[in-house]
Amino acid sequence: MAKHEEMRTELEAAAFRRLVEHLRARTDVQNIDMMNLAGFCRNCLSNWYQEAAEARGVPLSKAESRQIVYGMPYEEWKARHQMEASPEKLAELAKNHQH
Repeated sequence: MAKHEEMRTELEAAAFRRLVEHLRARTDVQNIDMMNLAGFCRNCLSNWYQEAAEARGVPLSKAESRQIVYGMPYEEWKARHQMEASPEKLAELAKNHQH
């Protein structure tokens, strides 16, 4: 890998680690809010991580990739931090993310 590519990979990895650190600290920001505003959430990020691992032949389960992003098992994060979504937020999610 060329020097430029190595540096790019290092910078992208640092930015990813910073994003994950930020999301772990901002437990007040709900996934549904992220989906409604940005079109992705912590689960999306963990899915992308898992897909990248699989593309490189690295076995990684959904639970493992979520723990990397959440910093704890997903079920534990949900129990500690996830609030019930309002009907309005659920309607907005359904409207914005029709497939």
